[in-house]
Amino acid sequence: MKTTGFVARRYLFSRKHISLISTLTIISIIGVTIGTALLIVVLSVFNGFFDVIQGLLLQNDPDLRIESTTSNSFLFTGDMEQKLSDIPEIQATASYVEGKALLAFEQSDDKVVQVRGIDEDDYFEVSNLDENISEGVVDLPVRERRPGMLINGQLLNELNLRINDEVVLLSAAGMRKSLTQFSLPRSFRFQIRGSFSQIQITDGPGVFIDKEAAQRLFEVRNAISGIDVRLQNTAQAQPVKEKLQATLGSDYEISTWYDLQKPLYDVMYLEKWSSYIILMIIVLVAVLNIIGSLTMIVIQKNRDIGILLTMGFTPSDIKNIFVRQGFYIGLIGCVIGGGLGLLLSWVQQQYGLIKLSSAFIIDAYPVSISYVDVSIVLAGSLLLCLLASWYPAKRAAQVSPADAIRYD
Repeated sequence: MKTTGFVARRYLFSRKHISLISTLTIISIIGVTIGTALLIVVLSVFNGFFDVIQGLLLQNDPDLRIESTTSNSFLFTGDMEQKLSDIPEIQATASYVEGKALLAFEQSDDKVVQVRGIDEDDYFEVSNLDENISEGVVDLPVRERRPGMLINGQLLNELNLRINDEVVLLSAAGMRKSLTQFSLPRSFRFQIRGSFSQIQITDGPGVFIDKEAAQRLFEVRNAISGIDVRLQNTAQAQPVKEKLQATLGSDYEISTWYDLQKPLYDVMYLEKWSSYIILMIIVLVAVLNIIGSLTMIVIQKNRDIGILLTMGFTPSDIKNIFVRQGFYIGLIGCVIGGGLGLLLSWVQQQYGLIKLSSAFIIDAYPVSISYVDVSIVLAGSLLLCLLASWYPAKRAAQVSPADAIRYD
C-alpha cells in the first residue's frame, strides 16, 4: 500500500512527546551523520596524499616503460620505432641505457651509483628533469675531450664534489672484463657540469650521462636498456599498455607508472580501505541503535500493527513500514553527513586550515574529493541502515492481529 511511507514517517517523527525511542532515533541519525562525514574526509585526505606521492614519482617515472623480458638490453629498431609512432595516444618516447657503476674521485670515497644514459632532447620530452636543475647546466655531450655529467645534488654534497670537477666511472662489465683478460679495468672520465634536485621517495638514477657514453661504459654497443613513454593522458596508461603488449609481443615487458612503484601504491590503497573498514564501525554503532529503537517501536505499536492488519494491511506492508523507517534514518544521516564531509573536505582543499606538524613537501593536509568514494561511503552507510531495519521489520510482520488487539 502507498500509505506505508506515511505510517513509517508518523511512527518515526511523532511530535507528541520525546521518548526513549525518539532519543535513540536521534542518536542513530547523529551516529550515521558523524560516521559518513568522517569517512568522506578521511578518504579524501588519503586521495590527496596519493596524488601528492604520484606527482612526485611521475617526476622520475614515465607513463609507460618498455623493457626486454629476455635480457638487460635490446636493439631499438626502426620497425619498433614505427610501431610506437602509429599509436596516437603516445606523445613522446625516449630510449635510455642504465646500469650501476663505481664513481671515483681522488678527494672523496668511491661510491656505487645508478647511472642513466640519455639523449637530452628526447628525454626532456618525457621527464621534467630539466626543470629541477639546481646548479650548473645540462650539457652532456663531449666538450674539450670530456663528456658531461649531471649529478644528484644530494650525491654531490655527500661526496664533497663541485661543478667542473672530473670524476671516473667504472662499470661492473669493465671490471669483469679486466679480470678475465688480465688487464687494467677501463675507466671513463666525466666532467660534472650540473646538478639536479628532486624529491625522491624511491631510489632513482643518481647520475645522468650521454647515451652513447653510457653504451661505451656498459659495453652494450648500440643496444638500450629500455624506452620511456609519455602519453597524452596518464589515465590512458593501462589500455595503451595492453595495445603495446599485443603489438610488440611477449619479448617485451610493458610497465605502467603504477607497475613501476606497485608495492608503494598497493600499500597506500590498503591503508585507505583499511581506514574505511575501521571507520565503518562508527556507523555500525549507530546501526545497533537503529535495531534497538525500531524494536521498541514494534513493541510500543503492537496494538496499532494489529489494527492495521485488520484494516487490510498485509504482513509485507507492515514489514515495509519498518524497513522504510530504517531507510529514512539512513537517508537523513547520509544527506547531512555527506554534505558536512564534502564541506569540510572542500574547506581544507581550498584553504589548508589543518597544517602538517613537520612541513616538508607540503605544509597542510592534502585533499582530493573522489565522487566514486563518496558514493561508496553513502551506499555503504545506507545499506547498513536497511540491514539494521530487517530484524524489527520481520518481527513486526509476525504480529498476530487477534493477539495484538486482545492483550493490548
